[in-house]
Amino acid sequence: MDSALQTMINNMPEKTGKSLEAWTTILKEKAFEKHGQAVTFLKQEHGVTHGFANTIVTLSKQDNNSEEDLVQAQYKGKEALFPIYEALIAFVNSLGADVVITPKKGSVSIIRKRQFILIKPATKTRIDLGFKLKDTPTTDRLENSGPFGTMCTHRVKLSEINEIDAELKAWIQEAYDKSV
Repeated sequence: MDSALQTMINNMPEKTGKSLEAWTTILKEKAFEKHGQAVTFLKQEHGVTHGFANTIVTLSKQDNNSEEDLVQAQYKGKEALFPIYEALIAFVNSLGADVVITPKKGSVSIIRKRQFILIKPATKTRIDLGFKLKDTPTTDRLENSGPFGTMCTHRVKLSEINEIDAELKAWIQEAYDKSV
């Protein structure tokens, strides 16, 4: 977990009067349909600042899933892709001790100072690997970002582990180098 987020969680009882677990219980009792409704409720009814309210609502939606649970859920029914994911993680971990792997519900962000790649199981047979590679031209393989929109500048589609080759690793390295 990001150290700033962990600090925020640790400071939550002092700053808001309740722990994350207590806030999560309150939000589950109310069962808000929209994120903004829950944030407004915490701000107006409990005097929680916007930053804490947003964090509480975001974390309460994660159902206390561990990072491992989030990744496993992404590959349920797509198990053939999991070795590709593991190979990508092994490579990004070799880039440096400053790499942070952040699983989310539908993807995994790979962060240095900021996100530099995004791993998303797009279909049962393909992982989309999104890149932040500003000023790098597209190629037949290194496409525009497609469905990633502004989160990434480029995308590579991976269906087999042997596609994690020297060319792909060079792009990952370049994205890592540019993320300082």
